[in-house]
Amino acid sequence: MPHSVHSVEGRASTLRVHHFGADSGRPLLMLHGFGSSAEFNWVQSGWIQPLTDAGRRVIAVDLPGHGGNPAPEALDEYTPSRIRAEILQLLADEGVKPLDAEDPTSGVDIIGYSLGARFAWEFGAAQPELVHRMVLGGPAADDPLADFNLAQAEEMLTSGTPIADPVTADLIGWAQQIPGNDMFALLSMARAVKTEPYDATESVPKMPILFVAGEKDKLAEKMPKLAELNGHAEILILPARNHFNAITSRAFKQAAIAFFAA
Repeated sequence: MPHSVHSVEGRASTLRVHHFGADSGRPLLMLHGFGSSAEFNWVQSGWIQPLTDAGRRVIAVDLPGHGGNPAPEALDEYTPSRIRAEILQLLADEGVKPLDAEDPTSGVDIIGYSLGARFAWEFGAAQPELVHRMVLGGPAADDPLADFNLAQAEEMLTSGTPIADPVTADLIGWAQQIPGNDMFALLSMARAVKTEPYDATESVPKMPILFVAGEKDKLAEKMPKLAELNGHAEILILPARNHFNAITSRAFKQAAIAFFAA
C-alpha cells in the first residue's frame, strides 16, 4: 500500500499517511483502532474501494508503532493530545480549510474506529471549525483501554506467560495478527493513553455523528450515552456483530457513505 511519511517542523511525525481516491474535494480522514493499521482496518476490510467509487478523497493514517510505522522512544509521542496535534498539522498540510457553507470542499469528514473513535471525538470537540461530519465505530464512552492490563501484556511479551485477563488477551492476540506492529510500542501507546484519562462529557463534539457498533460489542455498550451528549446523532446497530468483525459489515460501509453524502 503506497504511503508517505508526514513531517512536522523538520522532524518525523508520529503518523504515517496513505492517500486514496480523488485529489480534490473534502477529505475523509480515517483513524484505526488500537493494535490495528490502515491496511488491516480499512483496506483489507473493504472500505477503500466503495469510498473511492463514491468520489471521496481518502486520507488514512497509521498510528505510532502500528502497521510498520516507526515506534517513537518518548512516551509523550503516543499521547492522545500529541496525536490530535499531529492530526491538526496533517490536515493543515493537506490544505484543509475551515468549514464554509458555500464551499463543499471545505473542512474534513472523519471515520474513527475503537481507539480511533476516541481520538476523533476529542478532535471534533477541539476543532469544530474543521470537522463537517463524523462516523464513530465501536466507540467507548469511557477509556477504551481502561481494562487493558499492561503488566500481564508485558509479561507475556517478555517471557511468554499467558495473559489471564480476557480483554487484554483479545487485544494482544488481535494486534499480533497485524503485519508490522511493534508490540512494545503498542504497550507504550496503552501506557500513554492511560496518562490522559478519557471523559467524553468534558468536551463534546456537536457536528452530526453516526454511531455504529456490533450488537455483541461490549466495549460500545454505552454508545447511546455518547449519542445523547452529541444531540445530532444517528445510531446503527449491526446484528450478530462484535467489536472485531463489525468493521467488515457492508451495512456499516453503506451507512457511512450515505451519512457523509447527506
